[in-house]
Amino acid sequence: MRRCFVCAADMLGPSERHLTYPGGHRRTFPLACGACGVLLAVGADPESCRAHLARSLSEPLFASDPAAPYGLDLYTLRSAATGRSLGIRPLDEAGRTELRHPHGTRAARAALFALEVTGGCTVSLGLLCRPADRDDVLAALPVHAGWADDVAILIDGPEMAAVPMPVAGFAIGAVRVAARPLEGDFAAQRNALQGLARHGWMLQLDSDEVLSPEAGRLLSALAALAEAQGVASIGLARANRVDGVLSDVFPDVQYRLNRTGLRYAGRVHERPVLDGGWPESFITLHGRIEHRLSGAHVRARSRRYEALDPGRGRPEEAIALLRPYAD
Repeated sequence: MRRCFVCAADMLGPSERHLTYPGGHRRTFPLACGACGVLLAVGADPESCRAHLARSLSEPLFASDPAAPYGLDLYTLRSAATGRSLGIRPLDEAGRTELRHPHGTRAARAALFALEVTGGCTVSLGLLCRPADRDDVLAALPVHAGWADDVAILIDGPEMAAVPMPVAGFAIGAVRVAARPLEGDFAAQRNALQGLARHGWMLQLDSDEVLSPEAGRLLSALAALAEAQGVASIGLARANRVDGVLSDVFPDVQYRLNRTGLRYAGRVHERPVLDGGWPESFITLHGRIEHRLSGAHVRARSRRYEALDPGRGRPEEAIALLRPYAD
């Protein structure tokens, strides 16, 4: 098994972590995913693991099976459940503490519930784009009208206060366009976009990224789950398609669903700043961002990023992005 059967990350590595099951049974797992944290036995078959997990997630109460070829703590279970559009509720105070201080040593047990498309925390949609992409971005907005009632578009250009734009499917004033110069600082641009949100959470996309309406409709429920469990940032898997071919850089998690008070850092490859560190975030597997790139753009982007922020441009990533996806 090269990739994690839960999140598909190519981050399986040696582990000494253990889980304790009801009754006191303790089990050590030699492999763990560095992305979602799932634990694996040697020789675990991914298809068998997926089928077992799917059966376990079909019950109202998830109870870890000590004989399964994998193991989950509550933090990992939360992400795994989102892959079936489910949320989790810890059963006791110890479980609530484990979610705030992963990874725990107790095998996961939690109540499961469906993530509803109505209710929850209202989420704003923010989009970054270049002047040449503005009309295309506006034309593509109606696909989001089923879940977003507040849209802010920030253009890389001379400073301009937000002005309303009429878009089919949206109320008057719901879509606004503003501008400020990027000046090679992506974190500052994302922070400015965060500041344009009218709701407590915002999903950010770039002009060459798309999120399906089905995935968008669950964002408010995910934000509500995060609020209830002390989370400020949610990462979504991103599928990079280079000249139409899925790249080996997958799931390429992007932390784009955030409380609007959160701020990004880093001129390039920017990330949200979390006061309590990564435990204040989690990965959702309910949908993914589709990212369209050309091979020429990939090569030029890495060189440009390295020039903007020497040592942080990840020029080696261009090689991986140009390599087709493989299990």
